[in-house]
Amino acid sequence: MVKQGDKLQIEKLPVKEGKTIKFEKVLFTEDGKTFNLGKPYLTGKTVEAKALKQGRGDKIRVFKYKAKSRYRKTLGHRQSYTEIEITKI
Repeated sequence: MVKQGDKLQIEKLPVKEGKTIKFEKVLFTEDGKTFNLGKPYLTGKTVEAKALKQGRGDKIRVFKYKAKSRYRKTLGHRQSYTEIEITKI
């Protein structure tokens, strides 16, 4: 669940920094009194966010080896992300 003003790192989106993103597939909303759950999505509800930056996460190293056969392999991966700030719900 997100609130207005939250900053999140999500899967990379094809949007430039400073641009506004509109998420139209909203699963549920809550305002403290009522709880609305979509089946599967709510109609007429959107969440707007501002793209702050595009980046890449920390490197994850994967090491494979097989005993007694001299097989060793090191792989690395850095996941790309988009940092967003929720501006309007």
